[in-house]
Amino acid sequence: MAIDTDQFRTALLDERERVERALANLREDHPGSLDEEVEESSGTTDNHLGETASATLGREIDYTLEENSTRLLGQIDAALRRLDDGSYGRCTDCGAEIPHERLEAYPWASLCIDCKRAAERQ
Repeated sequence: MAIDTDQFRTALLDERERVERALANLREDHPGSLDEEVEESSGTTDNHLGETASATLGREIDYTLEENSTRLLGQIDAALRRLDDGSYGRCTDCGAEIPHERLEAYPWASLCIDCKRAAERQ
């Protein structure tokens, strides 16, 4: 399979930029700690337990999004390294070619679909 490395490098760099912007927005939206946010809302006289729960839930969602985005950045960087070393497009587990359609959908994919399924079952 002949891989258009320029196409995938561009897709990976574009996705990396998008994820970095999303992370920056998350961090901008909540610069302080959860404790500071809860203290700010609990300082009001009409504070309700629901407001604290809402702030906690919102922050937990943001933490999860940040964790997933950080993991994705790592996968993108690993894919860029594979592009550089010539191993891009090969499963890092079994060595088989990763189908072009899979790379189109997930340019950072490091596993063929069979190895990905096996990894998810474990």
